[in-house]
Amino acid sequence: MKSSRQILENYRNIGTAKCSLSAGKMILSGTFAGLFIAFGAFGSQIVGASVQDPGLAKLLGALVFPVGLTLVLCVGTELFTGNSLLTIPLLEKKITLGGMLKNWSLVYLGNLIGSLIMAVLAVYSNLPAMFGGNLANVMVSAAVSKCTLTFGEALMRGILCNVLVCLAVWLSFAADEQAGKILGLYLPTMLFVLCGFEHCVANMYFIPAGMMASSHFSIAAEGVSIASFLIHNLIPVTIGNVIGGAIFVGGGFYALFGDHERS
Repeated sequence: MKSSRQILENYRNIGTAKCSLSAGKMILSGTFAGLFIAFGAFGSQIVGASVQDPGLAKLLGALVFPVGLTLVLCVGTELFTGNSLLTIPLLEKKITLGGMLKNWSLVYLGNLIGSLIMAVLAVYSNLPAMFGGNLANVMVSAAVSKCTLTFGEALMRGILCNVLVCLAVWLSFAADEQAGKILGLYLPTMLFVLCGFEHCVANMYFIPAGMMASSHFSIAAEGVSIASFLIHNLIPVTIGNVIGGAIFVGGGFYALFGDHERS
């Protein structure tokens, strides 16, 4: 198993490679990552819709969701929240601020495209009709709960979420074998879902899918609109994810394990 200092050293090269991708590859890789996260999100909703006890449904859904991040890391695609760790090579002057912001912007766009593709395919394939239509109700309910958060609530839940997501990425980098990578990322990812924290890329699927399900299955979704999606969720959650990942984990781990600590 690699130490945190070794992980940081390796991430210099990883971050440089991420920022060296062409714009087209950043978007395409981000699209796959968004699709993968949406797979895990949809799977967690299917599990939740099949269980009547809300606590058990929450737990089982959290156990399924990490499939998405597993696909992202094992395939090697680009996820905005994980790429918050690019502050590490930035602080070590291996990449530029412009290079990091370009990666974040294009990967974010790709993540959104992939998430929306999954939302469209999931809803209009009529899969939410499963369990007597309860899956559609679960999808709409998720969108309502996320769109009715205050800005501050969404921001703080976004911070907490990406601390755990970036820890999941970090732990996966500690292992050399695929099984170890999966085990390392699994528990922190499960925990953020179980705790109800907010992940901007997952919400790129959850909320549009809920909006589409509301329209397609004629289910009321009070408080859900494009404006509430952006103002009450996506914008504050994205800011929170950046704070949690780029500053708390990226900046904090650089302070702990960076070059300046070496004799």
